[in-house]
Amino acid sequence: MVQGLCPSRRVCLYPTMPLLAEWLLCHSLVACLLLHSLALSATTAGLHGANTGCSESCYCSEMADGGRVVRCSNMHLAEVPHDLPNDTRRLYLDGNLLTTIPADAFAGLPLLNELDLSHNELTQMEPGAFRGLVPSLRSLDLSSNRLTTLEPEVLGGLRAQANLTHNPWHCDCRLQVAMPRLDLEPVSLAGVVCHTSEPKNVGVDTGVPFVMVAADLDLCAGLKRTTDVAMLVTMFGWFAMVISYLVCYVRHNQEDARRHLEYLKSLPSILDRPEESSKLSTVV
Repeated sequence: MVQGLCPSRRVCLYPTMPLLAEWLLCHSLVACLLLHSLALSATTAGLHGANTGCSESCYCSEMADGGRVVRCSNMHLAEVPHDLPNDTRRLYLDGNLLTTIPADAFAGLPLLNELDLSHNELTQMEPGAFRGLVPSLRSLDLSSNRLTTLEPEVLGGLRAQANLTHNPWHCDCRLQVAMPRLDLEPVSLAGVVCHTSEPKNVGVDTGVPFVMVAADLDLCAGLKRTTDVAMLVTMFGWFAMVISYLVCYVRHNQEDARRHLEYLKSLPSILDRPEESSKLSTVV
């Protein structure tokens, strides 16, 4: 095309007046080709940058409806990665060595709707561990860990469907009080199966979902009795302190009164001494 418009190199480089229009068209086409090449390079660089935004410890893939799937499974991770892309929608951290979930661990993932933390070594989740996920998270897998109790402050009002199975749950007053305050879907609580219980003589059956027996048991009864005894002991202690103070106060006042009476008894003898001295002077 360029050769047709520019029949010779000499004509394109040194155009004459009749060929000025053809010369301008020739260079315009070259400029368009250069701009098109620059646009393609910029697009390629942008796509390359988006693909390399994944965490170093994970594998990422694009979802058809936007967002990413981030897979960090079986990577021997001891903590949640800090460089997760903020457009993550599904995050798989299963099969790692996580022992705790710190506060704000997923605060930079506002689009996250599925989180898999199964098959780790989780024993503790700090309050605010799932902060920022309440509007988006719909599925949470905490199965096959070492969790023993649930705290409403940890889940932070999550309304997700959670898998809580295969954890050594310790059914006690603390758990019984916490479960009604959880906002998880009710079917999720069926995964809380008692592994141990306290007190042990209340008849909690191991292997039975706690929600099925919690309504008929009062695991806080022993704690209430202990609290009542502690309150009685405290009240008795305060009463004994008040009585001791009153006894000391009375004894102290009695001692002061005795000294005051002795002082008053000594006053007449002091007043009689000037009369004796005057009698002596008269006799002299």
